[in-house]
Amino acid sequence: MGLNQQSVALPGAVTGLVLAGGRAQRMGGCDKGLLPLAGKPLIAHVLERLQPQVDEILISANRNVDRYRQFGWPVVEDAQPEQFKGPLAGVLAAMQVARTPYLLTVPCDSPLLPMDYAQRLGAALVCAPADVAVACWADAWQPVFFLAPVSLQDDLAWFLAAGEGGVSRWLLRHRPVAVEFPQGPDWFANLNAPEDVARMEAAWGRVSHLPSERI
Repeated sequence: MGLNQQSVALPGAVTGLVLAGGRAQRMGGCDKGLLPLAGKPLIAHVLERLQPQVDEILISANRNVDRYRQFGWPVVEDAQPEQFKGPLAGVLAAMQVARTPYLLTVPCDSPLLPMDYAQRLGAALVCAPADVAVACWADAWQPVFFLAPVSLQDDLAWFLAAGEGGVSRWLLRHRPVAVEFPQGPDWFANLNAPEDVARMEAAWGRVSHLPSERI
């Protein structure tokens, strides 16, 4: 049983979804999740932090699918014609195969994911009159870090088919509750360009040991 079920009274289990299905154009087209950091692929760091928090994991990927399968979790690809049209395409594909009532998302380039990430979003979703919970810091949403019921998949399919765009716009349709993470700049550091990876590599010995539980 994952940490999320032990600590939060969500009425069901949670699938963690690692988003690795983009083109990573700011990385020169490299498959971001497979880039090395501190001796192992970026996605390996994310999986290590996510696994104790959830009941199952899915990986959203549209390239190097066989390599992603080697991490030991099922890989889902975007359905056509949504492929490479943003993270919501990966979310929809995951919702269509998830075996749990809830889906928790995290991008593959966030190696400092808080160890109480699932717990805090789950608690907020239970306590607030909301359908989805999204992480934020300094009042700024981090829209690819959210918890949502899988039952929203039909609405998401309509949203994508209608040509609507943007994760934030979709979340706003469902009474979102924002969950503040005060150390967000550390915990949710996205590595979007080669220089971001280089800076993280240089600082790894310091930042990888930052406390990530709520104080």
